[in-house]
Amino acid sequence: MPAYYTRMGNVPHKRHTQFRRPDGELYTEEVVGAEGFSGAASICYHIHPPTLVERIEEPLPYEVEYADKDFLRHRHLKGFEVQEGGDWLGGRQYIMGNSDVRLALSRPTDAMGYFYRNASHDELIYVHEGEGTLESIFGTVQFEKGDYVYVPRTVTHKWTFEGPTPPRLLVIESASEVRFPKKYRNQFGQLLEHSPYCERDVRPPAELVTHDEQGEFEIRIAKHGYLHRYVMRYHPFDVVGWDGYMYPYAISIHDFEPITGRIHQPPPVHQMFEAHNFVVCSFVPRLFDYHPEGIPAPYNHSNIDSDEVLFYAEGDFMSRKGIERGSFTLHPGGIPHGPHPGTVEASIGKEGTEELAVMVDTFRPLHLTRTALEIEDADYAYSWKPELHGMPAGDGHNGQAEPTAKA
Repeated sequence: MPAYYTRMGNVPHKRHTQFRRPDGELYTEEVVGAEGFSGAASICYHIHPPTLVERIEEPLPYEVEYADKDFLRHRHLKGFEVQEGGDWLGGRQYIMGNSDVRLALSRPTDAMGYFYRNASHDELIYVHEGEGTLESIFGTVQFEKGDYVYVPRTVTHKWTFEGPTPPRLLVIESASEVRFPKKYRNQFGQLLEHSPYCERDVRPPAELVTHDEQGEFEIRIAKHGYLHRYVMRYHPFDVVGWDGYMYPYAISIHDFEPITGRIHQPPPVHQMFEAHNFVVCSFVPRLFDYHPEGIPAPYNHSNIDSDEVLFYAEGDFMSRKGIERGSFTLHPGGIPHGPHPGTVEASIGKEGTEELAVMVDTFRPLHLTRTALEIEDADYAYSWKPELHGMPAGDGHNGQAEPTAKA
């Protein structure tokens, strides 16, 4: 949720007052809001009532099933092995999740023949590859590679993708509202001067396209483990104006300005979004530490109350070997993790990194799906063995040799 007011199209001077169509009939007002009229909200004005349902079809089962046995181990999942296919929703392949957040990959090849509304989760989509348009009752949002696209729950929308190849998308579904971190905002919600991005970087809907059409328009609504199929009499994008604080938007990972320091900075400096019981961070190209004896590689650390997921998007990941573009690593709470053998010494003297990654830190354990287990590198938990990196048996702390075997 961006923290500023936006207005598009025509709205009356006062909310909840008469606002008439050219034929004299009233436009239909709809408040789209969170936390029972106490949270962020927007008010939309429809040509036709959004409540007019022609019929309700049989719902389709749509639930995420987890398949792992809660084994405590570090994981490496090869995301590029997930198959393309399906549309925006049907092609979504869930990888891991819990009651707070779910992560999925999608590489859709088919157009959406319906509209979609997630009534139980906010959605934050990282566009790893591709470009296109998000259409909603609030207008259109253009997106491209490197963008995060945010869609609040209950917002009816449709995705259109462009280009010769299917897009690659990381889908983050949040059971709570996704927000900009409180530490970056003042008491008025404005992003502070030390925030790594500002309101200028946020791209709200740019064009309000009003559809005054009658027919049969299917909306698939995700809730309670089903896709509920509502057929509406009028096109859902019949809004002539709206204003408020809740709406879809895009913001690029490339507009995140890294926070650096004289010595190595902890992961919270990379935070970009927050929600209940998890955060989303952006690792972007940045200069390394400038202490004369600084060690750029991250230190070993133990997560005692969180699971750490990294989605590797682009670049050279200086603390990891054997990690491919599009991979996930999952480092669960309870066991330490850190740089691979040889990477600490190798990082000394380096001036910067070109890596690009999305991190999700959760405060409840994550569970894997069957899809995740099918693309897992089963040897990753042993990849800290120095002999796998062409180094003498031992702790591998000081070696700089290149690996002779894939981690």
